[in-house]
Amino acid sequence: MNLIVDIGNSRVKLAVMDGGRCVAERGSEYFSAAVLGELAAVFPLRRAIVSSTRGSAADAAAAVRASGIPCLEFTPQTPVPIASDYLTPETLGRDRLAAAVGATVLCPGRSVLVVDCGTAVTVDFVSADGTFRGGSISPGLQTRFRALHEFTASLPLCAASDSEELFGRSTRQAIEQGVLNSLVFEIEGYIARMRQKFDDLCVIFTGGDAKYLTKRIKNTIFADCNPVFCGLDRILEFNASEEDLP
Repeated sequence: MNLIVDIGNSRVKLAVMDGGRCVAERGSEYFSAAVLGELAAVFPLRRAIVSSTRGSAADAAAAVRASGIPCLEFTPQTPVPIASDYLTPETLGRDRLAAAVGATVLCPGRSVLVVDCGTAVTVDFVSADGTFRGGSISPGLQTRFRALHEFTASLPLCAASDSEELFGRSTRQAIEQGVLNSLVFEIEGYIARMRQKFDDLCVIFTGGDAKYLTKRIKNTIFADCNPVFCGLDRILEFNASEEDLP
């Protein structure tokens, strides 16, 4: 079994992967040796990979190794099993590249849009030949709500709701529907434009706020297994055997 440590902008997620399938998942604000110990006590963890969008993952990788688990730190120099057209690979978020690799695992031989709805919303494209072609980055739901509140004098801080109305009948409802619908229309625009070019296009949603979007956007997939987990698991298998890991 492989241990996946994904250090994101706002959450740290740990997953146990068994044959490409996620069998356990934990989340917290910061990396926790206690959570690591809990998983190691239950599952026969063979090796691990640590990835971070917050900077170096060296400390977390060292903590994993100190627990006796061989660990790979995912860096811009780590070989990956897909090609890339990205012009600045050193600035490409590890989570975006991992999700692109995961897309080739979840939808092999297909053109894929991966929509990751977190602190930022990324829409990334992987062509059917397994090449990462690039993508877009825009503010996520919570970031948009905070921006309206913090950069205006009187607008309240709001959050996403389950309502599917087009317009709100109060200021709070107008913000709720405006932020959510604007993001829905944004993503639908990408999907519509890409489907004009790629008939076989598969759309995968992931991230904490994906639940607010998938029921509004048709013909998409909410991935049962996080594509970042799938991708990191594939990268780990691609790079090293237990004996090769530091």
